[in-house]
Amino acid sequence: MSESDVTAQALQTVAQELQLTRSQLQAVSAQVNEISLTIEALSTQESSRPVFRAVGNLLLEVDDRIALTKELEDSKSTFKIHADRLAERESALVSQYEQMAKEFEAQ
Repeated sequence: MSESDVTAQALQTVAQELQLTRSQLQAVSAQVNEISLTIEALSTQESSRPVFRAVGNLLLEVDDRIALTKELEDSKSTFKIHADRLAERESALVSQYEQMAKEFEAQ
């Protein structure tokens, strides 16, 4: 295998990893948005109306809205941290890809 073949293969590997990272970032960001909307809906729901939570195939009534809100906020925070790490990884991969592409074009 020539050096250019190895470089092309490495470039392709970085591109695939970048695509995977972007896909994961999009999925995690969607989770953050969904949880945010859920928290907002929960906060505007009248306290006299029941709130339900899906557990497997069941919908169970929630007795403690404060605890549910806290749990949702914790999940949102965890997903945001993960999204931030994915964004950092994405940025590093973009830089790596651009550098490798320049080196490949220079060959």
